[in-house]
Amino acid sequence: MDAQKQLQALSEEFQGLQNELEVLVDARQKLESQQQENEGVQAEFVQLDDESNIYKLIGPVLLKQEKTEATMAVNSRLEFIEKEIKRIEGEIDATQDKSEKMRSELIQLQSQVQQQAAAASASA
Repeated sequence: MDAQKQLQALSEEFQGLQNELEVLVDARQKLESQQQENEGVQAEFVQLDDESNIYKLIGPVLLKQEKTEATMAVNSRLEFIEKEIKRIEGEIDATQDKSEKMRSELIQLQSQVQQQAAAASASA
């Protein structure tokens, strides 16, 4: 494969990694937003006494829920969200590392192509 085609293939692969990185960052932002919402609910539950009424929206219906049950649900949701954030951050780090290596390869290959072009024009 000549250097120009290799450069094109590497550029496309690099762009694919950049797109993947955007998707991962967007997913992390959504999870962080959900985390903040659930932490807000958790803080509200702390202020309620055990006799307070808590309702959960299921479809078009509000169903009464016990405080302990609602608290456990929010806590488990937060636990899940935290694990997902850590998993996605790991994927982001791996993708960034891959991207940096590929960027170095691209720069090296571009330099090589430019040198070949300069050598070809000098000998012509």
